[in-house]
Amino acid sequence: MIRTNFDLADCRAVLALSQARSFRLAAERLGLSPSALSRQVTGLETRIGARLFDRDTRNVAPTDEGRAFTELADRLVNTAEGGAADFTAFLEARRGRLTIAGLPSVTAGLLPERFASAYPGVDLRILDALSDTVVASVARGEADLGFTAGTVGTRDQLYFQALLDDQFVAVGPPGGQLSEDRAYTLTELMRMPFIAMARGTSVRELLDGACARIGQQLEPRFEVSHLATAGALVAQGLGVSALPRLTLPVLGSRDLLIRPIADFGASRRIGLVWRSGRTLSPPARAFIQLVRIAPLQTVT
Repeated sequence: MIRTNFDLADCRAVLALSQARSFRLAAERLGLSPSALSRQVTGLETRIGARLFDRDTRNVAPTDEGRAFTELADRLVNTAEGGAADFTAFLEARRGRLTIAGLPSVTAGLLPERFASAYPGVDLRILDALSDTVVASVARGEADLGFTAGTVGTRDQLYFQALLDDQFVAVGPPGGQLSEDRAYTLTELMRMPFIAMARGTSVRELLDGACARIGQQLEPRFEVSHLATAGALVAQGLGVSALPRLTLPVLGSRDLLIRPIADFGASRRIGLVWRSGRTLSPPARAFIQLVRIAPLQTVT
């Protein structure tokens, strides 16, 4: 005989009746009439083939089967309510996991602190990568969202939302080549020992384009792959660099000189990408809402 033909409503009815020992009191707790509760319990006893309560006109008492079922019902209701609470927390982005692929200058700067403060129950996984890798990670579903520089093609089946234009600035060592508090031209910077990011990065692509616009050939003294390395070389007085403002917290030194560039002529557009036609998770939707309400700001 199948003895599992019951649901959570049956479990709650048995729990209420076991605690109240009264159809009237138990029915009030459940928002039912005493007769409706009586029919529910009787129907349950018929389905499982066991009498759960001995009752007469004055008394209600659980049988041995009733006490055993009450223990089972208590476990099931607690498990269901706990699971429902967890699911509600996930829907409200109070729990869950979010994977973001992004440029190191964005992910290591503003994002972790802002999102962690707003949604402390969401575990945040960050994949630091260059723009092309960010786009590929989101397209493959390895990341929920991605921060990249520039736009994405329609063939990538990604949605792109522009967030800010990240302006380039000149970066120099304390007391070094940029000691004058003024804007410098790109031509002036090219005459100084120059530290450039490696080819293939969004920073280098924009820098090469800016040099081409003024008819200059970029010939860096140093070429590096990591922003922290560029910051270390500048701090040691080995040269100057031109970098987007959002990269400054990643450089690792607070003593560097930051100056405007008068004629750079371009900025790095930072945007958020996600897969089009796919339903985002609640934490991902919460993240998008966060950056829409409080847009990212570059370092001043």
